[in-house]
Amino acid sequence: MSDSRIPLCNASDLVEGGNAVPFDVVHGGETCRAFAVRFEGLPHAYLNRCSHVAMEMDFQPDRFFDDSGQWLLCATHGAVYKPDTGECAGGPCRGGLVKIALSEEDGVVHWHTDWNLQPPTSFLLT
Repeated sequence: MSDSRIPLCNASDLVEGGNAVPFDVVHGGETCRAFAVRFEGLPHAYLNRCSHVAMEMDFQPDRFFDDSGQWLLCATHGAVYKPDTGECAGGPCRGGLVKIALSEEDGVVHWHTDWNLQPPTSFLLT
């Protein structure tokens, strides 16, 4: 399957430092949750998988930012990540988050497939 853009949400759904927009992807043959956030005006997306231990990170549904709105936080382990790059910024990290390419055009945010990142099969059938 070639690389393509998949509509994710309206640009207005991603509020600076606010709740994430969750979505499912197939990464390396496994269906995983992913999330998109807005930070410093730009949308960013990652697999919802802490690099310390492969567990979902949100402490409440779709909440990834700490109270300051400046860091992505793993609620289970306390690992802290930079919202714009996914790099580990503190805590028990083993590398960074898996970043998913996004683009924003005409009020819509799209995520981009890659050789190891595809939409779930059920997504393709609808």
